[in-house]
Amino acid sequence: MEIRRYSAEMANAWNAFNGQARNGHFMFDRGFMDYHADRFVDASLMAMEDGAPVALLPLNRTGDGAWSHQGLTFGGLIIDDMGATQVMTTLDACADYLRAEDVAHLTYKALPPIYPRAPAQEDLYWLFRRGATLIRRDVSVAIDYRARGSISGRRIRGARKAQKAGLTFARSQCWPRFWSLLQNVLEERHGVAPVHSLDEIQRLASRFPEEIALFTATLGDDLQAGVVMFRSNQVTHAQYIAVGDTGRENGALDGLFEHLIGMHAESHRYFDFGISNTDQGRALNQGLIRQKEEFGGGAVVHDFYRVAL
Repeated sequence: MEIRRYSAEMANAWNAFNGQARNGHFMFDRGFMDYHADRFVDASLMAMEDGAPVALLPLNRTGDGAWSHQGLTFGGLIIDDMGATQVMTTLDACADYLRAEDVAHLTYKALPPIYPRAPAQEDLYWLFRRGATLIRRDVSVAIDYRARGSISGRRIRGARKAQKAGLTFARSQCWPRFWSLLQNVLEERHGVAPVHSLDEIQRLASRFPEEIALFTATLGDDLQAGVVMFRSNQVTHAQYIAVGDTGRENGALDGLFEHLIGMHAESHRYFDFGISNTDQGRALNQGLIRQKEEFGGGAVVHDFYRVAL
């Protein structure tokens, strides 16, 4: 096995492997990863055998550390037919490569278990064997369509209110209007800004039209709520959520979420509402997570590990 540093001429091979990998994801496609290439020093690695990739490791470099990957929600080793022994050998080889490049530690953002199309947690065993430390744990809420929990009366009443108000739920291309609402809501309620700019999210949506989609709740020309969905093989994930004051009164978000949950029931295994944390996972927004749980979901964690090399 040979470990190679990723370079642009390897993009087609990278994307082809990611596209059929057991735990591949469209966010690992170079068309997605490279939209913020100016913000991160890419240090991604490819494990090769007979001139073809057998594993990928999205990475960026910062100081004497490497991350998998700071520009992505999660990262980790991308594999297909590898077993546990091969994964350990591959990650050992990647660690040797990084150490030779004067990388002192690796921060590893493990892929949550709902995302692979088949079990793929061999990397967690490698982290345990290498003495990695769990440094952060975010908690998301996801609905398993095979075992959805009970829906609260509050969420049912909200959806009925939206229906009674005459709201329309549909896919939309009104990115500027929604982004303005989203920016205002995030600033007023949380003091933060969206990770992506309007230009970036529109560019990504044009590159991945099946995977990235905006859905809105409207009353006539009034946009009352919206959700940006990131859709992979197993999971449809609410990446951005925003509702205005009138939308709150009309139950717009409850109605929109019930619409989205229903429309993805046949195509996906999980509906992921996203995390409810701040302060590197140490603070939990109890009201927010309860709202998500009331749609019939349960906790899924996103783990961050640090391993000395």
